[in-house]
Amino acid sequence: MHGSRAENASLVEAIVSSHGLGAADCAICPPFVYLADVARQLRDSTVALGAQDLCAEAQGAHTGEVSAAMLRDIGCTMVIVGHSERRALYGESDPLAARKFAAAQARGLTPILCVGETLAEREAGETSAVVARQLDAVMELVGAPALGAAVLAYEPVWAIGTGHTATPDEAQAVHAFIRGRIAARDAKIAGQVRILYGGSVKAGNAAELFAQPDVDGGLIGGASLKADEFLAIVAAAGQVA
Repeated sequence: MHGSRAENASLVEAIVSSHGLGAADCAICPPFVYLADVARQLRDSTVALGAQDLCAEAQGAHTGEVSAAMLRDIGCTMVIVGHSERRALYGESDPLAARKFAAAQARGLTPILCVGETLAEREAGETSAVVARQLDAVMELVGAPALGAAVLAYEPVWAIGTGHTATPDEAQAVHAFIRGRIAARDAKIAGQVRILYGGSVKAGNAAELFAQPDVDGGLIGGASLKADEFLAIVAAAGQVA
């Protein structure tokens, strides 16, 4: 929950004017209230528009919620589902995240499904169990083939704004686990799906992270608020695309 209309306009302009020089795909996911503004700025660019969340229901009496159809109507093509902050701060469950995933795809949006463990879960040796549970909830609802029209993002909650840092090898290990978990149900989809890393990616560590065989890009948080930093990360992704 950052930014203002003026700050967003400057940031997006800088990104749009520089993007397209590399091979990496790029999307911007602003808060709901700024979607229309950002959509106008992205209209003739190669940068996609996404939202940070959506309602699991298609329509109805759900005051304060935003549906997949509304997001499509404003120009979104992607939407983040099951972000760690939605799970931790607002009690979003695995089944709810799965329903949001299904709602997004039903309206032609590409879900960016987030999975990941907390520090306590990691220290308890529960990383694989937690990630598997979150991933399985989606595959059990919509089937593994649905992941072929989605993007996954591994968020090690313990490495986001905590002072802890995941090494490239640690990131790769979980990404490989995710791909293997999908392969157990559908090997073809496992080979196709893009798995992003979302644990405090910065310009200084992006290249090494993206060089890992199962890390296909980044879900960028704080670093996306600085155009130069974000563009450096996009450039790093483009070099290994």
